[in-house]
Amino acid sequence: MKMVPKMLSPLVKDWAPKAFTISFKLETDPSIMIDRARNALEVYRHQVVVANSLESHGSFVIILTKDSETKILLSEEETEKGIDIEKKIVDDLQSRHTVFIHDKN
Repeated sequence: MKMVPKMLSPLVKDWAPKAFTISFKLETDPSIMIDRARNALEVYRHQVVVANSLESHGSFVIILTKDSETKILLSEEETEKGIDIEKKIVDDLQSRHTVFIHDKN
């Protein structure tokens, strides 16, 4: 296997510096998840990290920005109804993107 270059830095700095950029951080150790997500925001200077841990994959995420942390959790009722957490994540990110666009104008 060959190492694949990190693409987030040139995306944010060179290719699309005005874009609303989101990254995802999956950690096996939940105790380091927030620190790693915050570090990614600082290093890459993008807008959002969707962070989760392997143990709660599919039922819980934290959406981080430089100023906020938003927890998204599926309730037991939502899980029983077959609702996917991705729907809640997309809804949240869509509203953040709308604010981002309006703030740029």
